[in-house]
Amino acid sequence: MGSSSKILIIGATGYIGRHVAKASLELGHPTFLLVRESTASSNSEKAQQIESQVNIIKAIKEVGTVKRFLPSEFGNDVDNVHAVEPAKSVFEVKAKIRRAIEAEGIPYTYVSSNCFAGYFLPSLAQAGLTVPPRDKVVILGDGNAKVVYVKEEDIGTFTIKAVDDPRTLNKTLYLRLPANTLSFNDLVALWEKKIDKTLEKVYVPEEGVLKLIADTPFPDNIGIAIGHSIFVKRDQTNFEIGPDGVEATQLYPDVKYTTVDEYLSKFV
Repeated sequence: MGSSSKILIIGATGYIGRHVAKASLELGHPTFLLVRESTASSNSEKAQQIESQVNIIKAIKEVGTVKRFLPSEFGNDVDNVHAVEPAKSVFEVKAKIRRAIEAEGIPYTYVSSNCFAGYFLPSLAQAGLTVPPRDKVVILGDGNAKVVYVKEEDIGTFTIKAVDDPRTLNKTLYLRLPANTLSFNDLVALWEKKIDKTLEKVYVPEEGVLKLIADTPFPDNIGIAIGHSIFVKRDQTNFEIGPDGVEATQLYPDVKYTTVDEYLSKFV
């Protein structure tokens, strides 16, 4: 594909879709948008929309002219997770979509963008907060799991960079940004330095996290179960990138991404 390849974005008004659309236009692609009246609000609705990608796969196969398909992923690598329910089922649906794409021989790139900065950093992943805490912080697990935080605009940029790149064809693009790969203990220490204050730290061991998941009604417990995968099971960084994957900053060193340090500065 050339630099002016046409791009169709399905769900262009969604949380990540709008950033992908913006990046596509900024990088000079003729960009077409397929939108719904509103984006999904509940986790159960989102799961149903993921399954609807089966219909997209069928349409791509019938048309036969699509040169690359990037399914809705943008999170943990679903082939390298150790999640518990109900997150396990969500990841399994995404993995099922991957297998369907591969079975049909459709050219693809999977994007594993890890944590959306806008979901986790404004509150330091603290339930009920909209700004980082200044007194106490709850930490799932021992706080040593390395986690990757990526600003949504940067996810859009890296994604569009990949669509024309032969190096990402039939591979997973991992966004493991070096400056943004931090343990939760690192993250808290960075915030403490910015506000010149030491926070009280409450560590929740794995058995406590599992009990919280079990005691929280569905679908609210999906987010906790995903947190268990990320912060306890270390599912974003507990494996090496193999020959079926590539890392974004190694392919595109020219992209100036927002660091966690820079992101948190606006909350000081």
